Amino acid sequence: MKHSTTEGKITLVMRTKNAAWVVGQALSALFSQERRDFELLVVDSGSTDATLDIVGRYPCRLVKIQAQEYFPGLVLNMAIREARGDLIVFQNSDTVPLTPTALDQLVSPIERGEADATFARQLPRPEAHTWVRRDYAAAFPEHGEAPPWMAYSLPFAAMTRAAWQKHAFYEDAWGSEDTEWGYWARRNGLRVRYVPEALVMHSHNYTLRQLYGRRFIEGEADAFILEERPSLRRFVRRTGASWARDALAHVAARDLPGLALALPRRLVYHWAHLRGQRLGDQRRRSGNRDASQGQRVVLERQ
Repeated sequence: MKHSTTEGKITLVMRTKNAAWVVGQALSALFSQERRDFELLVVDSGSTDATLDIVGRYPCRLVKIQAQEYFPGLVLNMAIREARGDLIVFQNSDTVPLTPTALDQLVSPIERGEADATFARQLPRPEAHTWVRRDYAAAFPEHGEAPPWMAYSLPFAAMTRAAWQKHAFYEDAWGSEDTEWGYWARRNGLRVRYVPEALVMHSHNYTLRQLYGRRFIEGEADAFILEERPSLRRFVRRTGASWARDALAHVAARDLPGLALALPRRLVYHWAHLRGQRLGDQRRRSGNRDASQGQRVVLERQ
């Protein structure tokens, strides 16, 4: 039985920007869910394509901000304050639920009182590169628990308003707001549950330029989240280990072009993280609260 969209028990927050290539799939899958007791709150940060035309075909509340105003933690906190529901669900505009029960599977542990927050299993897109498939298989297993380093993941996730009130999304750096929240929640006794039955499709085939931007901001954020100092020795060790795992995966998949790119990709991946971590470490130690440099690095490479 489908629930009314006007009950407002759940607020689903979707952030958009130039997602016309996929947001229609995401919204169609959302409004095909068996659960319909939600309001949709869309925050758009300056789309210039057909995103808003597509969004306008669905019942929602729309908040528009300028691209330069977009800082993930700040925007999420603003959206939750605007939300009418006491159960907050997050769905990225490029995340497509794969079953009509995905939303119900996601929120059921919270409604049963078994969790304060949940996150879904993400499957890569059909066109995902071999190394992306390997990474997703490690991060989002078919059964059991997610690995300890996958503390929380917002592409499809839920939490109670009460859990958010205990700890809002951090705004110290531009990225990894979900990771920081997940680590904090687990350290402070909140129940964060991985729900592999809640299936969604979400992945990115980043170019090397895009990958640099994403990993730079993750490195900056990790300096705040983990308070881990940057280390060249760690950079070398992690690059070698991840390249070896990628190489094995590409050989098994008979993906020779991917194998040829494996080493340069992982060099960019870990070097960008190291550079971002250096910036974050400097900011943290000096008390510098200006997160705009990391923002520029990632936005210039989108």
